[in-house]
Order: sequence, then structure tokens, then C-alpha cells
Amino acid sequence: MASCSAASTALLSPSSSLTRASISPKSSVFPQTLSLPSSFNGLPQSSSLSLVPRSLSSRSAAPKRRSLVVRAGDDLPLVGNVAPDFEAEAVFDQEFIKVKLSEYIGKKYVILFFYPLDFTFVCPTEITAFSDRYDEFQKLNTEILGVSIDSVFSHLAWVQTDRKSGGLGDLNYPLVSDVTKSISKAYNVLIHDQGVALRGLFIIDKEGVIQHSTINNLAIGRSVDETLRTLQALQYVQENPDEVCPAGWKPGEKSMKPDPKLSKEYFAAI
Repeated sequence: MASCSAASTALLSPSSSLTRASISPKSSVFPQTLSLPSSFNGLPQSSSLSLVPRSLSSRSAAPKRRSLVVRAGDDLPLVGNVAPDFEAEAVFDQEFIKVKLSEYIGKKYVILFFYPLDFTFVCPTEITAFSDRYDEFQKLNTEILGVSIDSVFSHLAWVQTDRKSGGLGDLNYPLVSDVTKSISKAYNVLIHDQGVALRGLFIIDKEGVIQHSTINNLAIGRSVDETLRTLQALQYVQENPDEVCPAGWKPGEKSMKPDPKLSKEYFAAI
């Protein structure tokens, strides 16, 4: 097995049969330009385990917030555009469920992150780190979704493997199966010649607009701390639209007025 490395709670509809992932016709694929390792031949492991699908109820929505919406064109980065919608099978609480991204709109912020493969190395450190900090995201009215090209059977087997043996154990959020690779393509993170996703992470606001993204190459794990800080900054400026957050801003610290004269108050204070 090769090394694994780069860089909504929505209403999950109950269903008696699970469908393959599908992308909204409006979704578009953008060109990939990141340099990549010469080889990545890891294959997902699978399990013959089977469980009955169930639904995951959405949690209560927070008060309405303003969002920063940039009407970017299709040929520009995803940030500022509506997130490509999808519906796919997922594993949560050791059961099979359905996840539909658009059902989070108006209810939750979403952390959507992609990882290359199950049963690998860097991936479980990121997945479990987000799960261990899940309550902090929940307090910010935010859900987390992990996505890879593996099947739900592989996801299930990995969840049922102990952490000390390289597994995940129980997680606090769903792992989505992108076996068709359509979600990875829509978010421009698929490495086409290897069939796996880069470590892409997207923060989607309650209006369904992508407000932040990072893409790491395969060998570089992501920071939960920085994801949380960026989410807090996003929510702050949406609640305070006449202010902006300077570098490294954290809750409680001084923000800035985006004005040539008023910004001097910030610079004079640092």
C-alpha cells in the first residue's frame, strides 16, 4: 500500500436503497495545476459487511447571518461560488446513510474535506483529529463531511478498526463515498491519472457559498486549529460586515475597518 498524502448537519433523507453519488448539472470542473508525486498506487481495502440504511436528522439552525457572496465566473476559483451539490452514500455511526449537501443550506455551515484513501497513513490522523474536535465545530453551527473515492464498505471496515491498529474507531461525522469520483471532479481535487483526491478542504456557509478553500498535496496533513480559526473569522465578518479580520485573527482580538482612515486605528493599536 502506497503512502497517502497532499491537500452540510444537513437533513439526510431516509431511503431503503442507496444511490451512487451524483453532481448537480450546474457543477463545473476546473483545471488542475498542482505538481504531484510520480506514483501513488494505493488501493482501498473493502469489506463484505452490510447494514440497513438510516437517516441522520439535522440539528437546529442558528439565527440568519449575512454572507460574503462573490459572483465569480465559472472559469475562476470555486471560492465565492455556490458549492457544487451532490447526493451520495456515507457511513455514520457504523450504518449506511445518504448525504445531500444542498439540504444543509439555511441550516449549517459545512467543513467539506477530501482525503486520498482509506487504510493509509496521514489520512487517519486528519480524520480522527476533526472528530475529536467535533464539539467545537458544533458550537459554531457547523457540520463536517469527509470524502474519499473509497466504497462505503471500505469506510465501514476502517471505522470498525481500532485506532491503535491504524483504524478510525467511531467518528462524530459521516464519511462520504465518492466511488464515481464525480464529487472530487466537481471540486477540482481529483488526480486524474491516479484516481484519488488531493487534500482539499472547503468551508461552505449557510447560503451554500464556498468562502474558503485549501488544497494540500498528498504528503501534507491539514490543521484543525487553522480550519477552526478561519471558520470563526468567516462568521465574525458575516456578522460584522463593516469589519475585516487581519492576519492570524482570533475571537476577542481587534478587527479592522476596511477604510484608509479608519484602518489606522487598528495599525496604531498593534
